[in-house]
Amino acid sequence: MEKNSSTDEMRTLSDCISKLVKNGYTENFQVTDNGLFSADNDKEYPPEKVHINNFYRFEGASDPDDSSILYAIETNDGVKGTLSDAYGIYADPRVGKFIKEVEDISKVTEKKEPGPQDN
Repeated sequence: MEKNSSTDEMRTLSDCISKLVKNGYTENFQVTDNGLFSADNDKEYPPEKVHINNFYRFEGASDPDDSSILYAIETNDGVKGTLSDAYGIYADPRVGKFIKEVEDISKVTEKKEPGPQDN
């Protein structure tokens, strides 16, 4: 079985953040009551000015409650960064509410080579 190098490089939240930073997602976004906040630009973005290019979910090795999600985000003016949140009971309700309001969400999936099972 051939390994997927991009999956192998992003097994943990910190690995994924490091890879995204190398790809230009350098801003650490935060959600406030007014929208998505970029500290580097001292600017807030409403949901309609945000595109989620991808997202990644991580589960804790020993505790299913230790789960998180990481969003790779680009704003309408080209600012790229990440936003992370816990999953489940530890999730920040402001983040969940904001993400639900974002209409432009993509999920990049790996293209699979067709095999005999696909015929």
